[in-house]
Amino acid sequence: MDSYLIQVNGRGDHAPLLDVHLKTNGNNISLGKVKSRKPRWAVRASEMSKKTFNPVRAIVDSMKVEPNPKKAMISLSLGDPTVFGNLPTNDEVTRAMKEALDSGRYNGYAPSVGYQSCREAVAAYYSCPEAPLEAQDVILTSGCSQAIELALAVLANPGQNILVPRPGFSLYKTLALSMGIEVKLYNLLPEKGWEIDLKHLESLVDEKTACLIVNNPSNPCGSVFSKSHLQKILAVASRQCVPILADEIYGDMVFADCKYEPIATLSTSVPILSCGGLAKRWLVPGWRMGWILIHDRRDIFGNEIRDGLVRLSQRILGPCTIVQGALERILDRTPPEFYHNTLSILKSNADLCYAALSAIPGLQPVRPAGAMYLMVEIEMEHFPEFENDVEFTERLISEQSVFCLPATCFEYPNFFRVVITVPEEMILEACSRIQEFCEMHYQGVEGAQDLECDK
Repeated sequence: MDSYLIQVNGRGDHAPLLDVHLKTNGNNISLGKVKSRKPRWAVRASEMSKKTFNPVRAIVDSMKVEPNPKKAMISLSLGDPTVFGNLPTNDEVTRAMKEALDSGRYNGYAPSVGYQSCREAVAAYYSCPEAPLEAQDVILTSGCSQAIELALAVLANPGQNILVPRPGFSLYKTLALSMGIEVKLYNLLPEKGWEIDLKHLESLVDEKTACLIVNNPSNPCGSVFSKSHLQKILAVASRQCVPILADEIYGDMVFADCKYEPIATLSTSVPILSCGGLAKRWLVPGWRMGWILIHDRRDIFGNEIRDGLVRLSQRILGPCTIVQGALERILDRTPPEFYHNTLSILKSNADLCYAALSAIPGLQPVRPAGAMYLMVEIEMEHFPEFENDVEFTERLISEQSVFCLPATCFEYPNFFRVVITVPEEMILEACSRIQEFCEMHYQGVEGAQDLECDK
């Protein structure tokens, strides 16, 4: 009979050695000494987590600056319309949520793509003859940010690239890089109300381009594209056979002298995934209710993209069921005057802010047409003691306790973004402090040149 002898030798900190002998047919054969595995902890963060980078957080968190203790802080940096309490949601919206909760019908799991009745409600709300929708064309998501994430994940593979606006919402880059997707930045033109530089856009397309992101109305610019400009964007997408991911979370949040055109209403040939949600128009960003609208009248996406979105939605089993239970009533019962009042406040604040900042030497605001933001150019040659927009906004905090977001966060240096959802008196006070700050640091051309020579 064959027999086996395993002798373990080892001492101290050294891993034990296995001295293996095989005895067969009376012969003793040594197989030598083999080092055994000693278990040890080796927990490392995933590559995806290492690739996840939010430029806003990276820049803001590194701005270790204390506000002026003699002045109350005014934050014009956060795109959350609920912060100051001056823009509450409508009573009908709140009532719909209470009724959904009290009904006890929405405490369990829903289908990962959302309740059928809710998808029907969203489809009915956004459907129009130019861009018809049915329930099967709607995927409900946990906020518009998840809608964008799912749309990117279904359209692009690692190693492909996407076209992203500059300046643009930082989340696009954050999500793409974490997925191993390259980001190519196309330019927006401030002198043309932040229209897209179409030649630059088209020059970036190559065989690895998976989609074009179009954000309209825009964060951070507050711009709204005209119908003719949208048609030119669609012409580029059609020529290059590139699908569009439309971030339309600020859809219909446009001022009275402007008109919002959903991009899908202007083309029957370009396939579009339109992302939206309740967050901004209904002033409830914390409720985390978003959606993807699938516009594909030529069946270019086909079942491939639809099935892919369903599978991806199954990763977290859909958005909050209570909000889903309230969704149909929110869409149907919110009175038009609520939307009008919100826009009236935003337009008034935008006008006040634009007028006040336009009068300040060294600043060039770009008039917004919608959304909740205004971008301001810093004529850096007149502020030579500051290296860039980050230093400018840091000193604005430390001296005046006014916090504006440096546009480096949006890949667009030497601008800053102002959020216009704050109460009117705070807008006026903030602009007054910005004026005081600029007057303190402004240098004429000769003075700026002298300061440069002294450095």
